Amino acid sequence: MRLSRLFGRGDDHPAAADAIVREKAFRLTSTAENSTVAWWEQYDYVEDIRDGRGYTGGLVGFTSATSDMLELVERYARARPSGNPLAPYLPGLRACAEFGETVDRADYGRDGAGASAAADRHLGPAFRTAWAQAARTDPVFRRCQRELRDEVYWRPAHEAAVADGLGPLGRALYYDTAVNHGPGEAGSGDGSFTDIRSRTPGTPPSGGGAETAWLAGFLARRSAVLTEWGDNPPDGRVALFGRLLDSGNPELTTPFSWSVYGDEFTMPTDPEPRDDLP
Repeated sequence: MRLSRLFGRGDDHPAAADAIVREKAFRLTSTAENSTVAWWEQYDYVEDIRDGRGYTGGLVGFTSATSDMLELVERYARARPSGNPLAPYLPGLRACAEFGETVDRADYGRDGAGASAAADRHLGPAFRTAWAQAARTDPVFRRCQRELRDEVYWRPAHEAAVADGLGPLGRALYYDTAVNHGPGEAGSGDGSFTDIRSRTPGTPPSGGGAETAWLAGFLARRSAVLTEWGDNPPDGRVALFGRLLDSGNPELTTPFSWSVYGDEFTMPTDPEPRDDLP
């Protein structure tokens, strides 16, 4: 049963309101990852986008060179121990992840050929076909994608945003950064979400700071990282959230519009959460 049907209007119940904020975040990030708000249609997506991370696939762009694709397929193999079409590729995914550990994050964009070559050598077109088939035919694989997305990206980002006293826009920004940069470590300089947050100047709202100033500082740190990585176009993810911040709508009250990578989107009304889908 959908949350809106269980509780009535989304803003009448905290759980339903949180679910709507979560859905907004998922849809914003999906437009940056897959040029569509329909994140629930991306389970079978897999390709090499030549960004230094090898093959990219699924709901949040799990990648072969950063180990989250390996973690996903390991989870899927545990949940589907027999007849699993992706299990034979676990050794290849481990080899791709090991290669990724040798590449500095700042070199992702400049060393795309290396990660792509590793993915082609250890996985290849047959893996991409098996991925797409598993996503289309097996609800267990789709469930594993949702679980890993929530455990690695959404929940930590959401908890950090709540701890910092941020509203819906800040929560969506934190989630998108976690997906795009990875979780990482505070103060490490690794360019991860956790590192960016730890090096954001000023005071978050939970400590008495202004939310707009905190988010602007966070975006500036993120922009510096993406510029170092060679992945900060003027119509990219920083610009997406920068324009939303400048619009003065930290609650992401609908309707609102945004653009990313040249594509225009509008959210006319609060979306209905889609995580009850099989």
